[in-house]
Amino acid sequence: MQRLAIAAAAVLFATRASAAITPSETARLAAAAQVVQDVHTTIPQDYWDRARCVAVIPELKKAAFIVGGEYGKGVMSCRTGKGWSAPVFLELEKGSWGLQIGGQEIDLVLLVMNRRGVEKLLESKVALGADASVAAGPIGRAAQAATDAQMHAEILSYSRAQGLFAGIDISGGVLKADNDANREVYGDTSARDVLLGGKVTPPAVAQDFMRSLNREFAATTGKR
Repeated sequence: MQRLAIAAAAVLFATRASAAITPSETARLAAAAQVVQDVHTTIPQDYWDRARCVAVIPELKKAAFIVGGEYGKGVMSCRTGKGWSAPVFLELEKGSWGLQIGGQEIDLVLLVMNRRGVEKLLESKVALGADASVAAGPIGRAAQAATDAQMHAEILSYSRAQGLFAGIDISGGVLKADNDANREVYGDTSARDVLLGGKVTPPAVAQDFMRSLNREFAATTGKR
């Protein structure tokens, strides 16, 4: 009887967790998965190999920057011993950089290169370029002549405009957890436990995003 009650509670919990995913969060995960699939041939493999976490903020809009609201929303996953963690939801607040060309949408990819960068991103919020060092990520052959700033940066940043990816300096922005979205999906579980605890079951709608990371990083699984 007790086992039956536990099983029923587990099913109820899973149903509630699935029901808590809003259409907006589902769309965010789907867009992030597509960006990862599109970017892997552009960013040098060595940088993919060394990244501890990957944050993707798809479809940033200039209008949000002009009115001073939230600049963009995305998701982030970190390496675990078995692949990649369940994703946490992020917000990128307005910055002073010229991210857009005209009014088009921009996709942003951040590679977190070391544990120090990961720890800083797990704080309540992090000022890019101030709290955490950030540099435009090298593209293609440029990786062979990377600058000291790129080699030692905690975060490497890439943007896509008009179908083309390029490194971009996003110093001045503020990255923080999207607490409302994370609470809806994971309850009171902290972002640290989601990313590093290894005990959080990712929602079903996050599987495409996680598969895209596993596919692009499959050759490096088990190196860390």
